[in-house]
Amino acid sequence: MADAKVIPFDEDRSRRRIPRRVRALSPAEPLEQPLAPEPAPEPAPAEPGDGWDRRIAGGLAFLRRRITGDYEVDEFGYDKELTDQVLMSLMRPLYDKYFRVEVRGIENIPAEGGALIVANHSGTLPLDGLMLQVAVHDRHPAQRHLRLLAADLVFMLPVVNELARKAGHTLACAEDAQRLLEAGELVGVMPEGFKGIGKPFGDRYKLQRFGRGGFVSTALRAGTPIVPCSIVGAEEIYPMVGNAKTLARLLGVPYFPITPTFPWLGPLGAVPLPTKWTIQFGEPISTAGYAAEAAEDPMLMFNLTDQVREQIQHTLYKLLVQRRSVFF
Repeated sequence: MADAKVIPFDEDRSRRRIPRRVRALSPAEPLEQPLAPEPAPEPAPAEPGDGWDRRIAGGLAFLRRRITGDYEVDEFGYDKELTDQVLMSLMRPLYDKYFRVEVRGIENIPAEGGALIVANHSGTLPLDGLMLQVAVHDRHPAQRHLRLLAADLVFMLPVVNELARKAGHTLACAEDAQRLLEAGELVGVMPEGFKGIGKPFGDRYKLQRFGRGGFVSTALRAGTPIVPCSIVGAEEIYPMVGNAKTLARLLGVPYFPITPTFPWLGPLGAVPLPTKWTIQFGEPISTAGYAAEAAEDPMLMFNLTDQVREQIQHTLYKLLVQRRSVFF
């Protein structure tokens, strides 16, 4: 039988060493084994210094911008770059490893636009606000930033004042909150204030008075939803068993806490206990259906404030029942 000419069908097969002419096989002869495919080339090993090189270059570029002043802050003093690259990095180990924060209901925070997050306040020192800020940024799909409303005392303390402004905190006043909400920001408020954070350990997880509903009025004027938030775990980081009121007056602070370790152990007594935290965001309460003048209705303010408070308190009790242990 005449020799048959083999024609390659693609470029890859044309590169193999196939003879130009092969003998046609008779039906009785077995077929030869097909040629084994050439092994794919192994990827080149990554250079050991590639990741560190990028980190060092990024760090040097960051320092250069800080030294030359080539960075931006908004009208409230918020420095997004410093918050993302430095402040969040400092708080993250406390959030992830020490308090082991579990977040639930993050989908209740809108992906865009303004919203007011209302949370309970506790813990003697305001670590719950900082952990709430990390939770929103790290767990939300859009990595949104939470702009916390802080008390006057925060902005009277040296160093703390500057860091709070850089981290996006602003004075707890209706005007600033409304401007942020109308600009599409997430705003966080803890209406209990010092009454919540400085309450004795025996009153843990019992919400204090929410004031006169100023946060509800602000949300109504801005037309943004209210997202209730319940935080479990912060009450036990500094069990406050006493309050040195005379010393507090001398220092000009709302309270001077006495705990089982502070001030007896000195600076070591200021180390918080490693409790297990849970942060749950509830279903948002819409304000879109109210008229503009609704913000001036005292009965409506009272009813909405009470609705938010009851939702937070109910969720706190539910989380406490589900909790296995303070520390696990």
